[in-house]
Amino acid sequence: MQVIGVIGEYNPFHNGHIFHLDTIKNLYPDSLIILVVNGYFLQRGELSILTKEAKTLIALNNNVDLVIELPFIYGTQSADIFAKASITILEKLKCDYIIAGSESNNLAKIAQISKKQLNDKSYNEMVKSYLAEGLNYPTSLAKALNLKFNFLPNDLLNISYFKTILENNYKIQLKTIKRTSDYHDIKSNEKIVSASNIREKIKNNIDISKYLPKMSINKLITLNYTNYFKLLKYKILTCPNLNIYLDVDEGIEYRLKKYINEVNSLEELIKKVKTKRYTFNKINRMFIHLLIGLKKIDNQDKNYDYLKILGFNLKGKKYLQTIKKETNISFKIAANDIIRQYELQASQIYDLINGTNTYQFELKNKPLIKKD
Repeated sequence: MQVIGVIGEYNPFHNGHIFHLDTIKNLYPDSLIILVVNGYFLQRGELSILTKEAKTLIALNNNVDLVIELPFIYGTQSADIFAKASITILEKLKCDYIIAGSESNNLAKIAQISKKQLNDKSYNEMVKSYLAEGLNYPTSLAKALNLKFNFLPNDLLNISYFKTILENNYKIQLKTIKRTSDYHDIKSNEKIVSASNIREKIKNNIDISKYLPKMSINKLITLNYTNYFKLLKYKILTCPNLNIYLDVDEGIEYRLKKYINEVNSLEELIKKVKTKRYTFNKINRMFIHLLIGLKKIDNQDKNYDYLKILGFNLKGKKYLQTIKKETNISFKIAANDIIRQYELQASQIYDLINGTNTYQFELKNKPLIKKD
């Protein structure tokens, strides 16, 4: 039996994700699939339109056997940190492969770029210099490599996955499945479109029923960015030392204090504080860290032994019992664990923004079980 790892944010879970999981099952009929899933706040600093509980239930109904949490403290950071935490979890769970979506489906090129990033210091310095000029990360990579390669979102993550495997000498292997949709395309009306396309359609009140399963539609959250901005504004106005929080660097706290009373929305604030060195994604991640209160000092605690089970079916349960006997992996989490505390804080803020009740799900701290 092959043990296959997948990593997802499911914002929302759609037909492309079904295609991904079905393809894995067609390639490896006897496989067990483990999902590492991000929660309420995501890698690009977005709010999730599905709760963690909903993602777990949907995944268990779509070929996933075991669902593991990607903690907030890692899930809302750069691609390299996001990737390292996710891959390390899958390695600890003895996955044979991680199978990820890819725009290029060119593993040889992904491997070449990953090795260069790890081994060529001059290349990394070139990337930093291009970023300092105000170029975005994909453009900076391409210029530093002098390479015609489309550094699109999934392949950027795949490079980070590959680097993690190489750097840590992990046994898990990366395999890819070619994406059938373009992340940046927000207008297509094919059966499989990107999550960003679906979110754009939701924003414009366009029917999305053909793009995702009914179970996803029924569990979508209406995000309240008015509440989000009010909470963020309060935090900026009342906190005397914003620079203690993760990603609040290079004096941007002064820009936040300067402009917060001149703006009336999140979009206006982003436009005011954005600089060449601060991308939209980095600003959004910074706002999330401010809201939840993720301190720089706490980010230094890289506890990759934190493994929280969100759900499983009977096959997943049997695998857990086997792996517990064969390894020293522990799934017990102390109540005062700093990662656990931030998970609780993230759910409370998410509830304040959206009127949801995810905090109760977190307090129960019990895996969801699919029995059939």
